[in-house]
Amino acid sequence: MCLKDNQLHPVNLAAPLQIGNVSVRNRVVLAPMSGVTDMPFRQLAWRHGAGLVVTEMVASRELVNNTAESWSRLRDAGFKPHMVQLAGREAHWMAQAAKIAADSGADIIDINMGCPAKKVIGGYSGSALMRDPDHALSLIEATVKAVDVPVTLKMRLGWDDNSINAPEIAKRAEAAGVKLITIHGRTRMQFYEGKANWDAIRDVRNAISVPLIANGDVDTKADAQEILRRSGADVVMIGRGCQGRPWHAGVLAGAPAPSPGKIPDIAVEHYEMMLDFYGEATAIRHARKHLGWYLERFAPVLPVSQKAAIMTSHIRAEVVSRLRDALAAGLEISKSREAA
Repeated sequence: MCLKDNQLHPVNLAAPLQIGNVSVRNRVVLAPMSGVTDMPFRQLAWRHGAGLVVTEMVASRELVNNTAESWSRLRDAGFKPHMVQLAGREAHWMAQAAKIAADSGADIIDINMGCPAKKVIGGYSGSALMRDPDHALSLIEATVKAVDVPVTLKMRLGWDDNSINAPEIAKRAEAAGVKLITIHGRTRMQFYEGKANWDAIRDVRNAISVPLIANGDVDTKADAQEILRRSGADVVMIGRGCQGRPWHAGVLAGAPAPSPGKIPDIAVEHYEMMLDFYGEATAIRHARKHLGWYLERFAPVLPVSQKAAIMTSHIRAEVVSRLRDALAAGLEISKSREAA
């Protein structure tokens, strides 16, 4: 189902969606975020009701060359559909990586043409591909031809304000067989600065008939409906708004938010899931940012020294105890302030 005019009727975010032959349970998608949406994060987001979650970006050439990190990112999280995002700059590697992903259980292959990171665009991948639409289309065509599963495309509005070419690329991508388009409402040169331009996404909606996902600065249910109204998109994607609260995509789709008393339990479980997934030595580094996000959201008055002790400790039991106590105290402070 594809809604071309959401201006009068709000989109039912709890409604299912079809991406090619793949069914998606609702219309709130967790954005792929490198270094964030690893398996533990995706498992928690899915459990709490996200309609679809996407792997971290998998570098196509590294996957074909069998690197450990690429295979770690490729792994499914134990539920369906399994959506894998691939990045690359050469059609050959993208096609080969897509075959590997599909053979390994991917239900949907997403092409990354939106990442603005310097190390990605420096390799002419991610949003750098938007500077050469003909070359970008060669990657898209090769990926679509390589697999039988649906192929989707995520990109930005353009490279900069003088090259807003997402509508053109989206139209050509649909003609090449892409089954869904995601647009982040910024150019590459904006990175994550300023405000996402939700209205500009509508030009992509007018250029295509496949489902459209709108992304950028979504935090609340009101934001979700407003970006859909202004863009004409069918689905909303949330990224940074889920940092420190992996349940939030599900909440936007209509799932209940965890009670304040459950939040410390979820944070502790998340930490322990990361330890089990990466091994304790590696997990300490990966977990720091997640612990920081939980503390920033739910214990913002925690003294810096106590926060640092939680984020840098190598002692599992110590982190668990301090994290639980800090979040419980922070949530109690918030409750008292709301009641005052």
